[in-house]
Amino acid sequence: MKIYFSGSISGGREHEAIYQHLVARLQAQGHDVLSAHVADPIALEAEKGLPPREVFVRDVNWVRECEAMIAEVSTPSLGVGYEYGLAVQLGKPVLCVYRSGVRMSKMVTGNPAPNLSVAMYSNLAELDERIDAFLYNLT
Repeated sequence: MKIYFSGSISGGREHEAIYQHLVARLQAQGHDVLSAHVADPIALEAEKGLPPREVFVRDVNWVRECEAMIAEVSTPSLGVGYEYGLAVQLGKPVLCVYRSGVRMSKMVTGNPAPNLSVAMYSNLAELDERIDAFLYNLT
């Protein structure tokens, strides 16, 4: 399955290890993670050299192309919020995950869209369970 993974790049990298775990696990399951670069430790540096329009066009095209989106939303990010909103509006199945104890935006938790799932997790095992359940329900 083509999956768009969204996580904060310029908004902060404190959840980078989680991004890496998520992307590696999805790829190991045979999924094509269109935005795997988000988990790369040099993502922030690599994105600096790209013109903003190029990043916008690339990412919007990936959201349009994906079959599902998984967004790690623990770190507030305008880009992640934009991507999540676009995917929901396009009717893509979207899973937003966030760490327990993080204050989450009500624009995420209060969204009644039928193609949106929101799940909290407290460890990697729980995160894996949430993602597996989301993907299972898509098949």
